[in-house]
Amino acid sequence: MNDYPPIGDHGLIGDLQTTALVASDGTVDWWCTPRFDSPSLFASLLDSDRGGHCRLAADPGEQATVRQLYLPDTPVLITRFMAPEGVGEVIDFMEPITSDAPSSRHRLIRIARVVRGSLPFELICRPRFDYGRAPHTLKRLSDGSVVFEGPGTELHLRASAQVPLHSDGQDVSARFTLQAGQSAAVILTSETGEPETREAVVREPAPTIEEMTAALDGCRDFWLNWLRSCTYKGRWHEMVVRSAITLKLLTYAPTGAPVAAPTMGLPEQIGGERNWDYRYTWVRDASLSVRALIDLGFTAEAEAFRRWLRERVEAGSTTSGEPLQIMYRVDGEPHLTEEVLEHLEGYRRSAPVRAGNAAADQIQLDIYGEAAYAIAQSDDIGGIRGWRVFAGLIDWLCDHWDRPDEGIWETRGGQKEFTYSRLMTWVAFDRAIRLATAHARPADLARWRQARDTVFRQITERGWSQERRAFVQHYDSDVLDASLLLMPRVGFLSPTDPDWLSTLDAMDEELVSDSLVYRYDPEASPDGLQGSEGTFSLCSFLYVEALARSGRVHKARYAFDKMLTYANHVGLFAEEIGPSGEQLGNFPQAFTHLALVAAALAIDEELDRADRPSDV
Repeated sequence: MNDYPPIGDHGLIGDLQTTALVASDGTVDWWCTPRFDSPSLFASLLDSDRGGHCRLAADPGEQATVRQLYLPDTPVLITRFMAPEGVGEVIDFMEPITSDAPSSRHRLIRIARVVRGSLPFELICRPRFDYGRAPHTLKRLSDGSVVFEGPGTELHLRASAQVPLHSDGQDVSARFTLQAGQSAAVILTSETGEPETREAVVREPAPTIEEMTAALDGCRDFWLNWLRSCTYKGRWHEMVVRSAITLKLLTYAPTGAPVAAPTMGLPEQIGGERNWDYRYTWVRDASLSVRALIDLGFTAEAEAFRRWLRERVEAGSTTSGEPLQIMYRVDGEPHLTEEVLEHLEGYRRSAPVRAGNAAADQIQLDIYGEAAYAIAQSDDIGGIRGWRVFAGLIDWLCDHWDRPDEGIWETRGGQKEFTYSRLMTWVAFDRAIRLATAHARPADLARWRQARDTVFRQITERGWSQERRAFVQHYDSDVLDASLLLMPRVGFLSPTDPDWLSTLDAMDEELVSDSLVYRYDPEASPDGLQGSEGTFSLCSFLYVEALARSGRVHKARYAFDKMLTYANHVGLFAEEIGPSGEQLGNFPQAFTHLALVAAALAIDEELDRADRPSDV
C-alpha cells in the first residue's frame, strides 16, 4: 500500500447515498457510511496508520503494471494488474439504492479475476470506526465470514470460497491465487442501527460468483438506463457523461441534495492549513447546477434539488439567524459544528483535519441570488404558500442586501463589501420580478425594482475600478476576483459589453496561467489563512465559458482542451490544480464538474452557431 497516494490517483464508486474512493493500487482508503457526512470506516487517506483501509490487489511483485478505468458509462471501477505471469483485475462497485428512503445498509462489492495466466492476490481489511477514534471487536461466524463490531455500526465481510479469511488481531487478511477464467468475490456490508436489525446481515450466505456477476450486471444496467435521459450530443461526450455520473454519485438520493465533495481534510496546499470538510450541500454550488442538469436532460435531478431548496426557504431554520445559510447537511440539518481531529496526522501531514464546517455560520449574501436563480429555472414556484415564503424572502432582502459579508470564498479575514455578493443580490431581485410577472403573483414590484436598480448602480459605480478598467473583488479595492466570471451568465452584462471585455482582459493578464485560473491573489487580498493555494478548476472552466460567450470561441476551445489534460486517469477533478499539474483539495469536486459541463455546452453552442449558414 502506498502510504499516501496522490489525491488524483483514485476512482469514485457509490450507491446514491454514500461513496468510496479506491486508489489505483486497489486500496479503499475513504468510505463514510451510511451517509456522505457520517464518520468514516476507512480513512487512511487522512492518516495511513490510524485511518483504516481495505486493500484487494494482485501481488505479483515489482514487475506489475497497474491501470485503472471505468466500465464505460458507469461508475464501475476496474483496476488492472499486468505482469509477465498473468493479467488480473479487481472490479469495485456499490449497488445503487433505488429507494427514496435513507438506508442503514450499504454494500461495497469487490470482484477479483484473472484474464490471462495466473496471479496471487492479497486482501487486507482494517476498518477504523468513527474516524479512527472508536475501538472495534472482530467476530468470526460459523460460515467463515467475519463481523467488525463498532459503536452503532457493524461491517460484515463475506468472501467467496476461494478467499480464506485469517484473523490478524482485530483485522483480517487473506492470500489466494487465481488462474485464467477464475474469479473471487469480497463483499463489505455496513449496517447501522439497533442490533436486532443487524442480524439479517449476519445470516446472509457466502457470496457466489454467479450472485456477484448478477449484481454487477444490475449496477451496469441501472446506470445505462439512467443515462438514457441524457440529451448531450456535443463534442466532448465522454467527459460530459463522466461529469454527469460523478454529479449523480455526489447527490444524496433521499433528498436530492448534492454534496460539494465526498471527502474532508484534503489540502489545498501540501502541509498547509487550508483543509476543509466538503461533505455538505452548499446552496450556491447546488443552485448553479440546476441549469446544467436541465440542459443535459436530467430534469428529475434538477427538480429534486429545487424541492429541497424550497423546503430550506420555507423552514427558515438556520444557525446564523438569517433566512438561509450557506450550507446544510444533506437532510437539511443546519448544524455543522466544526471540530479538529487531532489524532489524525492529515494527508501527507497536512493538519489540522477538520470535521464539520464553521463557515456555515458565515453571512454570504450571494446565496439569495443563487437560490432565486435555481427556483426561476422552473414553472413550479411551490404553490401559493411557497410563493408567499419566497416573496417574503425577497422583501426581507430589500432591507438587508446592503451589508458587508464574508463573500463566496468563505474567507476568514473579516467581512467586506464583495462585488460578487452584490451581483447575486441583483440576481435575486431580477429573477423574483420575472417570476412574479410571468406567474401573475402578488408582489411589491415597485420596491423590488427599486432595490434591483439600486444594486446595479452601486456595482457599476463602486465595484468598477477605473484604474484597472475592470470590476473588482470588493469595493474600494483593485483586486480582481474570478467569481465575477459569472457576470454574463446571470445577465448582469452582455458577454460582449466593453466593460466586461475589459474585465476579462484584466483577469486574463493577472489571474490566468496557461488556461489555469486563480480565484484571486491572497497576497493582494489577505483572507486570514496561512499558505498558498493552487489554481481553482471551477474558475478555469468559468473562464472557458466566458471566453466562448464573448466571441473568443477558438481560444475557449483551446483552453478547454488544455484543462481536460489535468483530469485524472478516469476523468475526475479535485478542487484545485497544483504547480506540477497535481490534483489538490477535496476530491472529486462537484462544482468543478458542473463548470466543465457548462463550459462544454457553451463552446458547443457557439461553435454550432458559427458553423450555421447565415441567412441570405
